[in-house]
Amino acid sequence: MYKSPCSRFSGLVGASLRQRLLQIVPRCHHSTRTIIKLYRRDSSDWLTYQHLNFLRRQYVTKNRNGLRQRASPKEQPSLTGLEEAEETVERQVQRIPTIGLEQQELTTEASTVNASQSNAVTPDAAADEDETPHIQQETELSKVARLDRQWKELKVELSDLPDVYARLAKIKLTALVVMTAAAGYAMAPVPFDPLFFFVSSLGTGLASCSANAINQYFEVPFDSNMNRTKNRPLVRGQISPLHAVSFAAACGVSGVALLALTVNPLTGFLGALNILLYTCCYTPLKRLSIINTWVGAVVGAIPPVMGWTAATGALEPGALLLGAFLFSWQFPHFNALSWNLREDYSRGGYRMMSVTHPALCRRVALRHSLGLIGLSTVAPVLDLTTWTFPLVSLPINLYISFLAFRFYRQGDRSSARKLFFCSLWHLPMLLLLALTCKKPRRDRDAPAPEAAALPV
Repeated sequence: MYKSPCSRFSGLVGASLRQRLLQIVPRCHHSTRTIIKLYRRDSSDWLTYQHLNFLRRQYVTKNRNGLRQRASPKEQPSLTGLEEAEETVERQVQRIPTIGLEQQELTTEASTVNASQSNAVTPDAAADEDETPHIQQETELSKVARLDRQWKELKVELSDLPDVYARLAKIKLTALVVMTAAAGYAMAPVPFDPLFFFVSSLGTGLASCSANAINQYFEVPFDSNMNRTKNRPLVRGQISPLHAVSFAAACGVSGVALLALTVNPLTGFLGALNILLYTCCYTPLKRLSIINTWVGAVVGAIPPVMGWTAATGALEPGALLLGAFLFSWQFPHFNALSWNLREDYSRGGYRMMSVTHPALCRRVALRHSLGLIGLSTVAPVLDLTTWTFPLVSLPINLYISFLAFRFYRQGDRSSARKLFFCSLWHLPMLLLLALTCKKPRRDRDAPAPEAAALPV
């Protein structure tokens, strides 16, 4: 009888399938019996079990709230007689409770009384009567040292608040901000008004205090990981977060209101913009991208512009040039500072150029150091200073550029430290030279000479 290829193929498939089922049925029967046994053992739980070879000793049970994993307990190694004795002694030592100094003295006195009473019956009582027990007392210095090592809540007195506020506001950075704003006011081509100068400097300083306090409020978890910032007031708990936020709000609102209502609205707007950029843009970007350095440079460039607008009430090219000076100066200053703090910034999780792009960090510092020479040449072109200023500022600009070049080539801690300390005196010297070479107002305001009368 002839069979088609299709029927032959189906017969082979059926035979193989039948053989496969015969192999699977005992396993399924074994799995079913295992599930029944597990259910009888713990019927209160809903059991989910998968019979695999590598899970014979382990299964998962689902209870009401979640999954819990069970496994057979690991066999404990048997202890020898000596090890068991040592373990017993160790447990007995661990069970001894610690007692305080006063309780120790009372216990010692009680034992002394009992010993004296028992010695009165013995024949050697007269010999032991004059002996005093040795009591190790804690001195005052050791007690103070022990208490200092313990954790305790810091209590700040009222007299300590000025120092806490000064560190919360980063008083040195605020002083630098006020100095640059004062330089912008002094460079403006208007008569000098001491009252307006004081009010604008005070408002700028208050805005800077507010921005620095909010910055520390946001960065408490990260400042605690850095050696440079671990002693800040909020990290040490010297001041509560609510207290710090209240201080920042009081400084920010009063500073911006003082600038907007007393000086002019443009300066008040720049003060509010500076707080916003520093707290909402620069602070979060420090953990996201190296763009934070450029945003921070913009924040540092705004104070001299505020000083100029406080004096003139207008945003002019001279104000932008002063801001450009501050913008370029901050790169050799901050890049050199961050180079020696790379380990700290890494622990804090900050994405700085010195950490993620070290070659770019050195290159940008050199680029902007050379840019200070070009900006000094632009000042007389904009009629801000005389042509003497590019000449007298050339030595200090060349020197900081030379140190930036050494930092670019060597990239070590020594060259970074020298560049940083040079930047500390370079900026005040540059602003002082610009103020000295400021073009007099009469050169700007003098009327044009009348044309000579021609002979008739």
